[in-house]
Amino acid sequence: MAKLVLAGAIAALLLPLMSMQVQAGPIERACLRSDRANGDRGLCACIQQVADRTLKGGDQRKAAQLLNNPDKAHDVWISKRASDDAFWEHYKAFGQAAEAYCGG
Repeated sequence: MAKLVLAGAIAALLLPLMSMQVQAGPIERACLRSDRANGDRGLCACIQQVADRTLKGGDQRKAAQLLNNPDKAHDVWISKRASDDAFWEHYKAFGQAAEAYCGG
């Protein structure tokens, strides 16, 4: 019986943490994996909130790929494609807004 109560208590503690990761957006997940964020959930959640306001879903996924891949970011930055140019403008605006709003 004590084991059942202990298991229930552990589940009650872990469920909110597990659901937070499920609800995290692509930017927040990439941020949490980033060395620069040092696992700061508050900062990463803030950056995701800014992304939700400034980037569409596809742009969020693309931006998340760039967060931890400087080579890919450079490739997009120097690309001659109009779609990459448009994305880069949105990405820069997102970065400026995140820095101003989140202090990161």
